[in-house]
Amino acid sequence: MEPKYKRILLKVSGEALAGDKKTGLNYDVISEICKSVKKCSDAGTEVAIVVGGGNFWRGRSSGAMDRTRADHIGMLATAMNALALADVLESLGCTVRVQTAITMQAVAEPYIRNRAVRHLEKGRIVIFGCGTGNPFFSTDTAASLRAVEIEADIFLKATLVDGVYDKDPHKYDDAKKYDKLTFSQVIGEDLGVMDSTAAAMCRDNKMKMLVFDLSRPDNIYDAVMGENVGTVVYED
Repeated sequence: MEPKYKRILLKVSGEALAGDKKTGLNYDVISEICKSVKKCSDAGTEVAIVVGGGNFWRGRSSGAMDRTRADHIGMLATAMNALALADVLESLGCTVRVQTAITMQAVAEPYIRNRAVRHLEKGRIVIFGCGTGNPFFSTDTAASLRAVEIEADIFLKATLVDGVYDKDPHKYDDAKKYDKLTFSQVIGEDLGVMDSTAAAMCRDNKMKMLVFDLSRPDNIYDAVMGENVGTVVYED
């Protein structure tokens, strides 16, 4: 069976890597995520990953630190997560490259778009750390940017819910799930799927996004194979 998508950008939150512990790294959880990623790669799909850092750092919500410095610490947290993902993927037999938007040449390559694309063409999994390298931008915006830059076929946003709802399904029993919607709706209705900068990036560059539940890690593979999981977001 052929995968539906030749090249994907997968966004994984830092919290997802912590599992029930909420903080730090849960290697059992990471292993299951990486096994699904490996299946995608083995099927012939080129896989790039952007990872968040919320399992280590939530400085933005504290309000106690200069925002620029807090965001820099958050970028370093994403680098730690990128290295952890790389380690587990390599233990499964994958060839991996970590690229960071902040130069740290002793542990990772600097982000260079053409080099990243070449790695993908060679079948290597590329993990992008440190967000965009700039404060005031979320890792969702980084994922949108990288998806556009590497010309991914789709942006897969792995979350803690099974799609996009009109309101928080954890709080409201009558929350309605969308099968499809546009980025203009995401922005206009303030649906909270991602920040407006990330949504506008996807909208303006015709990037398709699929929002799905990562609590079942095989949803990554199913999404790549074209199965009906989650909510598709796309601007016509």
